[in-house]
Amino acid sequence: MSAAPVSAPAVTLCLWYEGDALDAATFYAQTFPDSAVGALHQAPADYPDGQAGHVLTVEFTVLGLPCIGLNGGPMFKHSEAFSFQIATDTQEETDRYWNAIVGNGGQESACGWCKDKWGISWQITPRALTDGMADPDPAVRKRVFEAMMTMGRIDIAAIEAARKG
Repeated sequence: MSAAPVSAPAVTLCLWYEGDALDAATFYAQTFPDSAVGALHQAPADYPDGQAGHVLTVEFTVLGLPCIGLNGGPMFKHSEAFSFQIATDTQEETDRYWNAIVGNGGQESACGWCKDKWGISWQITPRALTDGMADPDPAVRKRVFEAMMTMGRIDIAAIEAARKG
């Protein structure tokens, strides 16, 4: 009796890289829980930005989300219009993800956003911020929002202070 074939997930996020999809996947697997590098697929023939035998795609997961990294070349760039949003529970966890991304050649941005060295945007979003932005009191939401607008990396203590008024 043969085993049933493993079926691909219904949805897989495909991310375009300039040739370093394996490096990115390895970094994500080392940085985030429930993340791993899976199968590598080599190009069966030459293509515009590579040669037969080069790694064409890398299967990986980020926090359980199935992804494929495509080594497509420099034609298309990532933008802030797409980002991974990571919910965190503590300042330590927030700082660890932020520092890992920024410290590995990434860039800081505003309001909890940063960009990794491959151009992928990340929102490192403490649940305290999400909860504050969902507070039933509009005055609380405004204070939390205004506090967030002054930040790069989110400071949970400052968000909680803004929520209390």
